[in-house]
Amino acid sequence: MTTTVESPANEAPSGGKVPLVELKNVGKTYGNITALKDICLRVHAGEVTGILGDNGAGKSTLIKIISGLHQQTDGELLVDGEPMTFGSPADALAKGIATVYQNLAVVPLMPVWRNFFLGQEIRKKSFPFSLDANAMRATTLTELAKMGIELPDVDAPIGSLSGGQRQCVAIARAVFFGARVLILDEPTAALGVKQSGVVLKYITAAKEAGFGVVFITHNPHHAHMVGDHFVLLNRGRQKLDCAYDDITLEHLTQQMAGGDELEALSHELGRK
Repeated sequence: MTTTVESPANEAPSGGKVPLVELKNVGKTYGNITALKDICLRVHAGEVTGILGDNGAGKSTLIKIISGLHQQTDGELLVDGEPMTFGSPADALAKGIATVYQNLAVVPLMPVWRNFFLGQEIRKKSFPFSLDANAMRATTLTELAKMGIELPDVDAPIGSLSGGQRQCVAIARAVFFGARVLILDEPTAALGVKQSGVVLKYITAAKEAGFGVVFITHNPHHAHMVGDHFVLLNRGRQKLDCAYDDITLEHLTQQMAGGDELEALSHELGRK
């Protein structure tokens, strides 16, 4: 993969790098329901931040805040060190934050190239300003090749591709349209071992190209394979925040499975 971040992260006053995206004590309430509370998160260029948590942990709410779909109730969202308020996902995308959702937002029966440019089609410059299919086909092939994705026919319906290939097309699309931060919502959740491996390779490729990646998952094995930093959410609270070198896969899996709560349950059931 040869795509690079157009502008490097600035230096922080401390001498470190300013995060591409940072959350400071972010909280979100819906009436009397607290979905998130005191979440602190940093997304750096060239790193994968793994956000782990079981169903109901607050992962979806966190995605919606970073991607501009919802605004936080408390705390600050900073982009390149500057406080930011997003009014819509378009605002987040304008700042280089793109979200690849689990359902991918693709039209299965449309060709790969049509899905790649869905909603942002290239039109010919002369009357009647019809779609420039040849330009879109060529661009799709070039951008997929940068990601190491080789498709025999971009005119094939995207629904005919494997789950892993569809995920990678969605990632390449986000990169092409200016993303610096990629938020990947459970990209391996519905995939088998082989296809999950394909997606994990492209996540690593995006990291090595200088992108900041937020990898949302409930699979600690996948997170530990590619992650540089891990945040574990539990019922809207931040239970764990550590770097790759500070935690083993065994410990991450234990915390994900319930940690002390699981051990207490084991003793209660008479298991040692």
